[in-house]
Amino acid sequence: MKIVEAILAEVGSVHDGSFGNACNLIELASRCGASAVKFQTHIAEHETLSCAPSPYYFKDESRVDYFNRTAFSLKQWKALANFCHKRSVDFVSSPFSIEAVDLLEQTAIDGYKVASGEVNNLPLLERIAETRKPVFLSSGMSSWAELDKAVHILKDRPLVIMQCSSRYPCLPAKVGINIVDAMKRRYDGHSIGFSDHTLNNAAAVLAIGAGAIAIEKHITFSTWMYGSDAKFGYEPDKFMAYVRDLKDAWTIMSHRVQKTTEDYEEMKETFEKSIVTKRNLDEGHVLTMNDLAFKKPGTGIKADQYVSVLGGKLNESLPCDHILKLEDFCE
Repeated sequence: MKIVEAILAEVGSVHDGSFGNACNLIELASRCGASAVKFQTHIAEHETLSCAPSPYYFKDESRVDYFNRTAFSLKQWKALANFCHKRSVDFVSSPFSIEAVDLLEQTAIDGYKVASGEVNNLPLLERIAETRKPVFLSSGMSSWAELDKAVHILKDRPLVIMQCSSRYPCLPAKVGINIVDAMKRRYDGHSIGFSDHTLNNAAAVLAIGAGAIAIEKHITFSTWMYGSDAKFGYEPDKFMAYVRDLKDAWTIMSHRVQKTTEDYEEMKETFEKSIVTKRNLDEGHVLTMNDLAFKKPGTGIKADQYVSVLGGKLNESLPCDHILKLEDFCE
């Protein structure tokens, strides 16, 4: 699975239980240039009690009812994994129970994402570690101490620790790009990524500048769709532009440019100035500053060399606006 310069299109539950929508979201993510599509795998009876409070966006159904209504069968998960691979994207999911890992292990899953609320669910992490598959570890709700425990469990497989602010949407002042650098120092040897919950592209580009090798972003057909994720997702055109910006940012960061003039010789001749005669000058004339002007093109003696021609004696008469060359001077 690709984890370097990885762009995870977070479908989550935007499909709202529709297998057709899930397939179309995979198709959309692939066309937009994502490298992976990330789902959530909920098995209500193994994940939550019926008395657990529901988030505000579940207005007309309980959380348990929602999880049951939007869940896919093993056959459907297998089909989604295969559909991802046919569209040349990796299949990733966030399991919310050990049983969900067991289910996903029966599919051609490429990697796992640990959701923010599962970081301290150490039995779940231990089960994920057993799979030996790549893991994207969220950090949104976690203290450093909690994150340390999770990293210790997952450290022996490909691991990307994702800086994440569990705010929806996340305001610019709460992004915490500084934490990307802090994670690089604290977890030396592990890769760092960024889960982006902002409503623009700046945070992700800055995260890449800070060293993030993977970015996760919600994708949706429309921000008007029902559920927890669509409101903060990017619609197709915006997601496609997002992917372009991220790929450009990684290209910029991976290509070091030397401060030389070799690539600019033609431009320098066009835009820089040469030393030219300010008036007609006779043979044998000794140049002073009053004899010089500085004009395009930059094909003669460069303007920054003007001191070297002062006091020089001309070996022939020169007209006004003559571009001075070394051969114009007596030896």
